[in-house]
Amino acid sequence: MLRQDGFDLVLLQEVWSEQDYSDLKGKLRGCYPFSHYFHSGVIGSGLCIFSRFPILDTLLYQYSLNGYPYMLQHGDWFCGKSVGLIVTKISGIIFNVYVTHLHAEYCREKDVYLPHRLVQAWELAQFIRHTLTAADVVLLGGDLNMHPGDVGIRLLRGWTGLRDAFAEAARFEGCEDGCTLIPNNCFTAKTELLPFPQGVRIDYILYKAISSVTVKCEELKTTTGTAPGMDIPFSDHEAVMATLHIQRQGQAVGDNLGTAEPMLVDVVTETRTEVVVGLRAAQRQRYSTGRMAVLALLLLLLQAVAALGALAGLVAGQPFPKLSFSLLAFLAIGVLLLATGLHLFHTMEVKMLQGTEEQMRMALRALQERPSDG
Repeated sequence: MLRQDGFDLVLLQEVWSEQDYSDLKGKLRGCYPFSHYFHSGVIGSGLCIFSRFPILDTLLYQYSLNGYPYMLQHGDWFCGKSVGLIVTKISGIIFNVYVTHLHAEYCREKDVYLPHRLVQAWELAQFIRHTLTAADVVLLGGDLNMHPGDVGIRLLRGWTGLRDAFAEAARFEGCEDGCTLIPNNCFTAKTELLPFPQGVRIDYILYKAISSVTVKCEELKTTTGTAPGMDIPFSDHEAVMATLHIQRQGQAVGDNLGTAEPMLVDVVTETRTEVVVGLRAAQRQRYSTGRMAVLALLLLLLQAVAALGALAGLVAGQPFPKLSFSLLAFLAIGVLLLATGLHLFHTMEVKMLQGTEEQMRMALRALQERPSDG
């Protein structure tokens, strides 16, 4: 499909295997002579970009929070969730192209990862704002794992001024409401989509114009059904394809960062509230794991005292239970190491959440003071 449709840019996520990327690169070289794979985490960010135009520069930012390493069944932490940036020039216009994949939701009713995903959305918005100064056009594509009305999407769009290609498209063709995760896809978990019979839209193409350029979305499409000649779809998510009309104007139109929106104060406040909830939970986890580590250390000290007492003959005539003593010691050491590791992890989590909360507090102060400056 990528060879036949002749896209200018292709943004992929979940390409976990670098061998898969190499295979794609070899097969697509004739159509997309330029590409970049973003290395991150233990198993890789899964992010890569294929381009028909030269890639002038690249940059990767790994989010400070990426879930929990002990949640092995989810594995987001091992990916090193990130945002990748390439800079390219098309017809004299500089493009900043961002690709990302935020932490998955897994359970909407009790979303323990919401604070982490909101931190990622905030860092993504900040990363875009602080790297777009030399660009004429900003494009962001990827699996954001958030519904269009979720606070994280509202924060990202409000803070950066990015426009949603689905909402702006002059023509649309594909799944109803632009959904990209749909129940009739054989790779999706049907139970997770029971509240959403039509599916959900969590994959996006967002864009904005900088300087003297205008951008309009002429058409947006999603894949539907199975791949041609096969009985399975291309992926567990439907692909999103946008046709953008970009034109240079005679005068600069401004960068339109979007932070002047009156509702942005409420969005940042709502996001900060969720981050504070996550901060309190992380502090409780830090306290619990720290207490467990202390108890394990005390148990080891008691065992050491008992062993010294036996060696000194204080319990002469009594057989020393070497096997049970050794098993208990190994258990205490294991608990001590595990609890200490978790305590350190949650300490770092607390610091990251505190840092983000402080950034949001400063941003709110600046937003609230802005009307008086005018």
